[in-house]
Amino acid sequence: MDAANISERGGGGQTSDRRLYMQFMAFGESIDSAFAIESLERTGTRGVLYEDVNHPRGIGIVTFSEDPMYFVDHVRKLLIGEPFIRMDVREPYTMFGRTYTIGYETDLDDVLIDRPISRLLSADWPWAVWYPLKRKGEFAKLPPEEQRPILAEHGKIGMAFGEADLAHDIRLACHGLGGTDNDFIVGLLGANLTPLSKVVQTMRSTTQTAQWMDHMGPFFVGHKVWQSQ
Repeated sequence: MDAANISERGGGGQTSDRRLYMQFMAFGESIDSAFAIESLERTGTRGVLYEDVNHPRGIGIVTFSEDPMYFVDHVRKLLIGEPFIRMDVREPYTMFGRTYTIGYETDLDDVLIDRPISRLLSADWPWAVWYPLKRKGEFAKLPPEEQRPILAEHGKIGMAFGEADLAHDIRLACHGLGGTDNDFIVGLLGANLTPLSKVVQTMRSTTQTAQWMDHMGPFFVGHKVWQSQ
């Protein structure tokens, strides 16, 4: 494989240069979420706003775009205006990542663009747990035939929760895209909070998490109170 070929690959030799970027940011000192929502709506921002379960004045915002300049030209300007300029940025929770393929997908536009947006904006799944993770460096040195069953064990659990409509995920690669050296960002979304916690609990027993995970978190737990159209 050509290391300089940055296209995403799917089944049957498909390739795509489209991908979606998502940024998660958490803030403190949000006295009333309505002020933040008004700003998001007025500026036509694409994303969602969560109220933080673990912080009485905390909120979390996810924004998205195919163009990374959106986060410079739009999101950055939004966040230096009212009311965000008066809030504390909780930097340990800042996450920025991109969608990616594994190599077997049959519909690249759905995997890279449509599915993560529809999951994020689903009115049926207001609860969310967002967190970064990093595998141990040695995992990348394992041959593909050893990696595949480890990843498949992990994926089987996620598929079971998804098919039961208990939890749905958004997975983003974040190599070199954040202040902390993480590999991936995971958003777990659902109608209720307990299944999201159960996903994390169940994953603890997998080979990937038990043996090959360097660290996970911090975890942001929120309930969605606004989403863009």
